[in-house]
Amino acid sequence: MTSATATVEGRTPGIGRGPTNLLPSLTGLRWVAAMLVFGFHAGTMRIMADPGPQAVMGKVFTLGLSGVQFFFILSGFVLVWSARPGASRRRFWRRRFAKIYPNHLVLWVLAMLAMLWFADPINPVAALENLFLVQAWDPRPGHFYSINNVSWSLSCEMFFYLCLPLVLPAVRRARPWMLWAVVIAVPLLILALWPGQVLVPEPDRWWFTQVFPLVRSLEFWMGVAAAELMLRGRWRGPRLPVASLIFVVTWVAAAQWIRAELWAALLSAAYVLVITAAADADVRGRWSPLRSRAMVWLGEVSFAFYLVHVFVIMTILRLTGDWGTGLSGWWGPLAVIGFLLLTLGLAALLHRYVEQPMMRRLAPAGPSRSDLPGGATRVAETGGPAADGLPRQRTPSGGTASVRSSKDSQPEVP
Repeated sequence: MTSATATVEGRTPGIGRGPTNLLPSLTGLRWVAAMLVFGFHAGTMRIMADPGPQAVMGKVFTLGLSGVQFFFILSGFVLVWSARPGASRRRFWRRRFAKIYPNHLVLWVLAMLAMLWFADPINPVAALENLFLVQAWDPRPGHFYSINNVSWSLSCEMFFYLCLPLVLPAVRRARPWMLWAVVIAVPLLILALWPGQVLVPEPDRWWFTQVFPLVRSLEFWMGVAAAELMLRGRWRGPRLPVASLIFVVTWVAAAQWIRAELWAALLSAAYVLVITAAADADVRGRWSPLRSRAMVWLGEVSFAFYLVHVFVIMTILRLTGDWGTGLSGWWGPLAVIGFLLLTLGLAALLHRYVEQPMMRRLAPAGPSRSDLPGGATRVAETGGPAADGLPRQRTPSGGTASVRSSKDSQPEVP
């Protein structure tokens, strides 16, 4: 899961560029993705015992697991959008580690303590794989979903982060048609890799299509290609209201009438349209509900929220004896709301007292941008179309500036 707080970059005499303004809609989008995942787990973890509310929750959030897909696409988009020219790979990797690992370590310790409290069997190999975020590479049951099981997505993200600095120079040199080919091909490849295929044995098909980092990286590279096209002024897509409508219609149609094997492919296309439209709205100064103060704050704590929510729900239901049975009557819906608020409060604490301090302590000192090596060196001249193809905004000094995303904070993630 990745944050995107964007900046306006204008020419600074003797330096080149400097951040002067924030563009937060992509940060707000992170909360949307986090809520999709929360809704899915609230429906599948049987918080509500009564079939009526349970059916409604399941129907509304049937596709909520695709919130992870949303995070992966957004992560690729933000990291390329916010690439810092001239930074080292080591600096980039260190910032990504500082963002992800402290929160992960806290939840790993808490989950291990909870397992000891409940006298759950602990697989030491799975525990170590999870600790070092390599569990997504192990197809054995009980390994890729282990300890704090949502951390499988962090295992994928770590692989994406490792690869991106090595691949970005080629992305910068790629012709627009090549980038468009990636955006178009990814949904088709996702469709081709649905579990009904015969590339892997039956027991491993869920892992191969839903967890395996190489396969899940398709969504990440889709976001990478879309960001590079947008930076060059070559992206063509609807504005945010239309993109949002397309997303809602796609979601409803997929949940109601479309076969399950088509869901991921269709939603990947809808998600990339919403992400690019939100970025474009900020760049051009158009209205966006995603950049309200509340949405930005929720987006900032969404990574911690994602890591905490399953652990909180599972632990409390086990302590109360309602695990596997759920709560009857109005207690079920009230419990869902309670879990949402409790998780949000704990996520705020984790964000405030672990995530932010550890970023300050562990991340390299200097600019707060993603520091991704190989960033574009294009700087728009004052006046006229931006040299990098981006729209222009007026800077506080009265000049014009091209716009990029500024800071990526993780996930992803889900």
